[in-house]
Amino acid sequence: MRGEWLLNMLREDRLGVHFQPIVPTANPGEIFAYECLLRGLDGEGALVNPGAMFGAARDAGLLFNLDQTARMKAIEEASGLGLEANIFINFNPTSIYDPKYCLMSTMGAIRKSDLSPNRIAFEVTESVQVKDDRHLRNILDFYRESGFRIALDDLGAGHSSLNLLATLRPDFVKLDMGLLQDVDRDPYRAAIASKLLELARDLGVAVIAEGFETEEQWRWLAVHGADFAQGYFFARPAFPPPTREKTRMAHATGAPLTRSRGRYIDSGREPG
Repeated sequence: MRGEWLLNMLREDRLGVHFQPIVPTANPGEIFAYECLLRGLDGEGALVNPGAMFGAARDAGLLFNLDQTARMKAIEEASGLGLEANIFINFNPTSIYDPKYCLMSTMGAIRKSDLSPNRIAFEVTESVQVKDDRHLRNILDFYRESGFRIALDDLGAGHSSLNLLATLRPDFVKLDMGLLQDVDRDPYRAAIASKLLELARDLGVAVIAEGFETEEQWRWLAVHGADFAQGYFFARPAFPPPTREKTRMAHATGAPLTRSRGRYIDSGREPG
């Protein structure tokens, strides 16, 4: 009964995807990837907060259904739009009990699309609820064996674990947006963020700085070696996807940026 409105939303296909660009920090005129973010519509056409949807899904035992639908929608929309950038797709590991069975429809949709597996990164969300690291590792090994890449969200958040970083060994980590608030002015946050960036570089993991909103934060991140950036300063999530010409990425100005050992994942070349 608590999830009836969510069931109706699923039955009536009132779900869609918004796309937020991920850009090279030192060269934001390019788009490296888009993160696919689930959005719902209520009966009157108003947007429904994804947190409300996933909260209702947990309470009503619909987490598997909603998480699977989110993955399928992301693949469907990205393929239909003919996006050439990489794609980041969120998934909740607690909804998957057997990767070969639970991800069968996801894998089938990707095979039918024009998306190459090496252009897709599956992003681990809700890691705080994962009690069995071995089970999570099995899921991610299944993705890797199929040619996909892995991203770990919210590194630096209160519930994040460096043990999880060591266990999963992801291709990308996302610095928690809470850590980046005032990072250009707060010496404590700056010290922590700097050490996490240094750790990621030592491990060969690309860093995506997420959720920043000011030019000063962007410049701090670029100078301190964050590989990629995703935040409202450049573009908000939207459908159709924000393009270079329609975002602040095309108009970023100021002194040239320097980076410390940053790199592109897909091309192997130093950023210009």
